[in-house]
Amino acid sequence: MTDSAGTPSEPDSPAEDEAKDGATEVAGASDEEETATGDENGDGAASSEAELAANHRRGWLRWAALGASFVLLIAAGVGWWIYKKLDSNITTDTSAAAELEAYEKERPTPVVQGAQNILLIGSDTRSGEGNREYGKNKGGPRSDTTILLHLSADRDSATAVSLPRDLMVEVPSCRKGDGTRSWEQSAQFNFAFELGGTACTIRTVERLTGIRIDHHMVVDFAGFKEMVDAVKGVEICLKEPIDDKAARLQLKAGRQKLSGEQALGYVRARKSIGNGSDTERMDRQQQFLGALVSKVQSNGVLLNPTRLYPVLDAATRSLTTDPGLDSLKDLYDLVRGMRDIPAEKVQFMTVPRQPYANDPNRDELVEPEAGRLFKQLREDAPVSVVPAGSGKTDENTDADTESGADADAESNEKPDDTGPASPTATPTFTGSNAATDECE
Repeated sequence: MTDSAGTPSEPDSPAEDEAKDGATEVAGASDEEETATGDENGDGAASSEAELAANHRRGWLRWAALGASFVLLIAAGVGWWIYKKLDSNITTDTSAAAELEAYEKERPTPVVQGAQNILLIGSDTRSGEGNREYGKNKGGPRSDTTILLHLSADRDSATAVSLPRDLMVEVPSCRKGDGTRSWEQSAQFNFAFELGGTACTIRTVERLTGIRIDHHMVVDFAGFKEMVDAVKGVEICLKEPIDDKAARLQLKAGRQKLSGEQALGYVRARKSIGNGSDTERMDRQQQFLGALVSKVQSNGVLLNPTRLYPVLDAATRSLTTDPGLDSLKDLYDLVRGMRDIPAEKVQFMTVPRQPYANDPNRDELVEPEAGRLFKQLREDAPVSVVPAGSGKTDENTDADTESGADADAESNEKPDDTGPASPTATPTFTGSNAATDECE
């Protein structure tokens, strides 16, 4: 290379080369800035408006996301509050659990895994708000109604067996409320609850039936009324009008809806309805429970949160349960397993019984029919029910024969007498189901 005077010059050093390259880049950048400035002068206004609109949209999206998050947070908080409230409503019967644990060795062993046997006890206690208005207990509270509910292992059927309160049974030695122990004795069934509470009742039932009681629930008068009112009443059908001052009940004949107060009078009345027997009263209780089950299973309750919540609130506030059912989740799992059982597979019956030989005002079991029923339930085998007077049942099979030999011969014959009956034939008892309509 030469300079302007023609004198050869030295080659550029690396540092000089970098300086020149840098100058060139700066010049290029200036050209780009000029170009950009020119674009802004042309399309800059439109570009700026689009950017502002995009920013506006992003702002609204952020606020919408924050709002949705807030709503979800509130909903979750309300849901948790409702759950905790319902869960805390349930009373746990820890004393019965401790008493039963002490007698674990004498209790029956479950035969079929998955089946559930739940003892439902209606207490006639007059203690607590809502119960005092029905008078005072003479002695301690007794079990006004006791039902053994069997849920099949596959949850395709439910069988509720009423145990008469006047049934004569063997009551074991039980721990009483004052801490002392009673002696084993023969007494009417509902005395067990007065004597030793739920644990004594459960042990009495297990001795009577050989069936292991998995869970229990106790409900009082006030709780029953609240549950009926929570489902907005239950419809029944009466063949004759009722006017019972003792039960505070005045109803016309025909189809009608009962409030909680009316329903309580209806299931408890026994002096002025029909023949005044406890047998007829149990039949009414079963029919009413069937109607209540149908009402709760209806879409108007289970699929309507505004109607379902008061039902759950009333149910949980009225219940005293064993530790295995003392949470909302436990009860939900139980109900969820039952909700798909068809109404006609929810059956009600009373254990086969007859007037007690030593006192016609008391009852005793009819054997072998009662034993046959208990065996079916223990083994989770099916039973069926038919309305009273509709045909022959296992309860009157033996009574129709003149001797034990004749009974055995008849029980081994098919209806058409063509050969032996199947040993797996389903025994049939007098009863009803939740699909029964008394007006039809």
